[in-house]
Amino acid sequence: MLTAVVVVIHVIVSLLLILLILLHSGRGGGLSDMFGGAVGNAAAGSTVVDRNLDRITVATAVIFAFTTIILAIRLQ
Repeated sequence: MLTAVVVVIHVIVSLLLILLILLHSGRGGGLSDMFGGAVGNAAAGSTVVDRNLDRITVATAVIFAFTTIILAIRLQ
């Protein structure tokens, strides 16, 4: 039962992580340009939206890492 819950959380977090990574702007711009990320980057370097997106992405990556470790331990 617990393994099924962790697998569901892991799948949701992995899809969310893919979405968040795609929202980041790269060298040529990304999907974050749709939300005004390019205007702030040209003017001030890093906007509040970019910093919050970074924080959410890091938190999601940490949750993904924990669920990966939990699944590795549970499925041995």
